[in-house]
Amino acid sequence: MKLGLVGLPQVGKRTLFRLLAGQEANLNGGRGLGLARVRDARFERLVSMYRPKKVTPAQVAFTLLPDLGQQAERNAPVFKELEQVDAICHLVRAFPDETVFHVEGSVDPRRDVLAFHEELQFNDMLFVEKRIERLGKERGKKADAQKAALEADLLARMRAHLEAGRPLRRFGFTDDERRLIGSYPLLTCKPVIQVLNVGEDALHDAGLGLAADLSDQAFEWIAVSAKIEEEISQLGPEEREAFLRTLHVDRPALDRLTLLCYGALGLIPFFTVGPDEVRAWTIRRGSLAPQAARAIHADLERGFIRAEVMRYQDLVAMGSEQRLKESGRLMQKGRDYVVEDGDIVHFLCKV
Repeated sequence: MKLGLVGLPQVGKRTLFRLLAGQEANLNGGRGLGLARVRDARFERLVSMYRPKKVTPAQVAFTLLPDLGQQAERNAPVFKELEQVDAICHLVRAFPDETVFHVEGSVDPRRDVLAFHEELQFNDMLFVEKRIERLGKERGKKADAQKAALEADLLARMRAHLEAGRPLRRFGFTDDERRLIGSYPLLTCKPVIQVLNVGEDALHDAGLGLAADLSDQAFEWIAVSAKIEEEISQLGPEEREAFLRTLHVDRPALDRLTLLCYGALGLIPFFTVGPDEVRAWTIRRGSLAPQAARAIHADLERGFIRAEVMRYQDLVAMGSEQRLKESGRLMQKGRDYVVEDGDIVHFLCKV
């Protein structure tokens, strides 16, 4: 699962990418590919409780795409690359700085967000129109005429939805319809996270009005100051906590951003714990226990017997596994158990 980081020139994309993926991230000619640690406070608490020899947090893959331009035709190659990602992270400049050039000549986050959204809509509309035209030409030639008729009807409804200015992520596809369009390169079906790169004085209220104004687009929103996050990254633990207090925040915005991106991809973590390793495993939301076991090893799914599950909040409240077990809160779950976000799991299997 991968997120595409995209935006206009001079909005802070490269700074944000380096902060997410680390200074060692591979950057080449305005492009980049890296892994960002998911900064989960629950994972950190488990590490402090178990003090393991090894820690393995969850990670999210990011790809940094080339700059967007003012002309739609110039953006076609970038949009082609966006077809290959699972979610879109769109960075918009919202900080005032006369020394930093803006391609539009002024700083206007609403304008930039809408322009990007309209290009995504136009891209999908072009595809839908071409697909409808092609189906019309092939009418009567297709072996599966019933399937073609269903596809044509679905495309007509999708076109009307797009013409109304609504993204396809708000269409409400059935499972059968999702399978029917599974190979379509539709960009407005993808989750979009709008990241506003703000100044220090706008950390707490930036984007609230904009998010409400554009709520029909079903975007996720977050305000980040890349400049401040860069300063935070250079501080030691004690200095960092003191600096965050002066900003009246409890965690860096990057922590919230990685969790937001993780959630936008439909992913959740479960944890395995012990003195040797505390590890976060990534699964799709709604995964059953045997599917979660497969994230560790395929043999664990094949030989699945049951899962011993601790709720994170129960473990923290009790203070130790021993006390949790004595209180009767260790749960035994079978094959039909849906693993929940933050579960601590030990799988019993016959291999």
